[in-house]
Amino acid sequence: MLKQSVVVWMLAVGAMALGAGVAESQSFPSRPLRMLTGGAGGGNDVVARLIAQGLTANWGQQVIVDNRPSGIIPGEIVSKAQPDGYTMVVSGASFWISPLFQDAPYDPVKDFSPITLPVTTPNILAVNLALPVKSVKELIALAKAKPGELNYGAPGTGSSPHLGGELFKVLAGVNIVRINYKSAGAALTDLIAGQVQMTFGNALSVAPHVKSGRVKGLAVTSAQPSPLFPDLPTVAATGLPGYELISPFGMFAPARTPRPIINALNAEIVRVLNRPDSKEKLFNLGMEVVGSSPEQLEAMVKSETAKWRKVIKDAGIRAD
Repeated sequence: MLKQSVVVWMLAVGAMALGAGVAESQSFPSRPLRMLTGGAGGGNDVVARLIAQGLTANWGQQVIVDNRPSGIIPGEIVSKAQPDGYTMVVSGASFWISPLFQDAPYDPVKDFSPITLPVTTPNILAVNLALPVKSVKELIALAKAKPGELNYGAPGTGSSPHLGGELFKVLAGVNIVRINYKSAGAALTDLIAGQVQMTFGNALSVAPHVKSGRVKGLAVTSAQPSPLFPDLPTVAATGLPGYELISPFGMFAPARTPRPIINALNAEIVRVLNRPDSKEKLFNLGMEVVGSSPEQLEAMVKSETAKWRKVIKDAGIRAD
């Protein structure tokens, strides 16, 4: 057993560390903050800028959005930053999915402190207007009748449209062919033109074409119906039980960032997200506000990583 004097010393050290963390959080932030994210104009950038503007107004400290061209680069920078709450990353699922395909300079769980899951957006299973199907069930039947003849467009290995297509293949037991594109826009252009028959695209890019009637939306890919698209059923409810695909956005600080600072960031960011004007703007862009706790984000990353690791293995997906 530990001597009483040692126990007292350990408790005292713990109390001092806790007190230091609380004191630091009370003065936080005292200088500008930096928020790293992907390329300008994308979903990550939109979320980062909305949050940055709200934090800047509320705290009186500038929050700088630092755009980088790769989903790996922002994570690498933040993983090596000082764990003081002044450097954060806003990223989509590529942040924790990319390391399943390629060597990454960080561990998405061990090297970061989760802050919040700001928003999610469903994907949409959309098909070319000429494809003779009106439901997921009819699409599965057609794919089974014509193995290897139907294809889907997806931008990049590990993207949500790619994983959505592979999950569809595994659960439905069908053989549809992936056509790889450099961008979601190029895949949608060919979907409209009939060069590919379907996509499992992010709602941010697909929804405008569904609403304009250029492509046919069959279903949303979320587990529950989405208020963003009340006229679309879910894939799971209309032919493929168990199917779920969402595009989540996560916010992280470096590992070992003091918990009082994480709590301060979480509380203020969630406050910004839940403002009526923020919710309206994000809703109009095809995003649903979540504003989760750090624990909920951590659990989501772990469960999503396990899920997609299995899909990747079962489908035999390899990096391009």
